[in-house]
Amino acid sequence: MTWLSNLFNFLALSLLRLFAFLPYVLSIYVGYGLGWLAAHIPNSRATVVKTNLRLCFPNLSEKEIGALALEHWKLFGRSVIERSRVWLGTREQILSFVAIQSKVDLGDKKPRILVNPHFVGLEGGFMAFSALSARNHWPNGVGLYQKMKNPLFNQKMVKWRDRFGGKSIERQHRLRDLLRELKKGNLGIIAPDIDLGPQNSIFVPFFGIQTSTVDSVSRLAKITGAEVSLMTTTLNQDRKGYTCHIDEPLPNFPSDDVAKDTARLNQCIEELVRERPAEYYWIHKRFKHRPPGEASLYD
Repeated sequence: MTWLSNLFNFLALSLLRLFAFLPYVLSIYVGYGLGWLAAHIPNSRATVVKTNLRLCFPNLSEKEIGALALEHWKLFGRSVIERSRVWLGTREQILSFVAIQSKVDLGDKKPRILVNPHFVGLEGGFMAFSALSARNHWPNGVGLYQKMKNPLFNQKMVKWRDRFGGKSIERQHRLRDLLRELKKGNLGIIAPDIDLGPQNSIFVPFFGIQTSTVDSVSRLAKITGAEVSLMTTTLNQDRKGYTCHIDEPLPNFPSDDVAKDTARLNQCIEELVRERPAEYYWIHKRFKHRPPGEASLYD
């Protein structure tokens, strides 16, 4: 039903444009409301969220799991609405609610990989970095993205993300493009904490669970000599905006052991998640693929 798809696309784009220019505080509360609704309407992703939380925090009671899941959904709903401002807002609008704090010189043109875990502020951090890069004449940020099922929105998203000079590269089978950009001196921004199946992934622990994890960070760092830093965008204490923290490079990374490096990154991400559990993207099936012989954790 092409007409129905076209109508949905028109309405969705109209809403994005509307929220991009509404008062920011209003957008926040609309997002919280949508997240609250999503948490209370039976759906498969609500089950995924609670399953992930039970697996990673086995010591929490069901009441605590429910409260954490609700807080996550509210923050997730907020982040979805905030993407309108992130994708369509001006540079000044983006930088008004996302600040960058970096412990490395982002303009030194050293080969550099920024590991950007899946927290709700992830998209805002990427776009704030791109906006500052354009203003300060830093090397461009080059990020991998997961192709969307909606072709129109996939095209629009890439266009919006790249409007300040950054570059989005489709995650599937495009590591050569990212390698080329790193060799040019641009900064690679990678979110490796996603289950993409067996290709370019290995099983290493995450919250004590053997988890299919992309191993490209170690391999790319080895080939290019890039420094690797954590880039984490977290909610400010006043809950009115975000700060994108870029840490000092990980010492002695990469090593000669890809599995050890990948497990180390998972451990770093796990520590960050434990500090801010409600802000992590629990809607992902992080443990979707299992080692041979193990049953699904989501059935």
